[in-house]
Amino acid sequence: MMSSSFTAKAAQFARDESGVALVEFALVLPMMLVVFAVIIEGSRMMMSYESAISGVRDATRYLARIVDAGICSTGGSVSGYAGSLKTLVEHGATGSTIFAPSVTVGTVTPSYRCVTGTYRNGPVPVAQVTAQITVIFPFGGIFALVGGSQPTLTTTVTDQARVYGS
Repeated sequence: MMSSSFTAKAAQFARDESGVALVEFALVLPMMLVVFAVIIEGSRMMMSYESAISGVRDATRYLARIVDAGICSTGGSVSGYAGSLKTLVEHGATGSTIFAPSVTVGTVTPSYRCVTGTYRNGPVPVAQVTAQITVIFPFGGIFALVGGSQPTLTTTVTDQARVYGS
């Protein structure tokens, strides 16, 4: 009699489906977290990259306005502007911080080149600003759930503009 009671309870337990949703959710949760992290980090990466492009564009326009328009004939260097250009890349033309705290600006390198041709005033100077940007993803630890590591993106953004001078 005891064995039939035990078998009945075992059969009832086998038919019982309460808690199945919890087990299924526990199996799906890691994948949902990875998809969520990919969406968030992809959005942050695009936002950071667009901000970097904007900052470098502002810095290049600034350099193109303050460098002497005759720099190709007189010579000179634009490396002294690196500090102020880095500030422009980090803060943009508005002066407010344009990057999230996990985004850092490494080096900002100003340069120029002289484009030769049959121009009325001789060679045309073209200013160039190159910035190295590093993005550390705050949700990157979630990628460890699927065997990944915390990703870091380091990229270089470059922009050019014709020098008009001050």
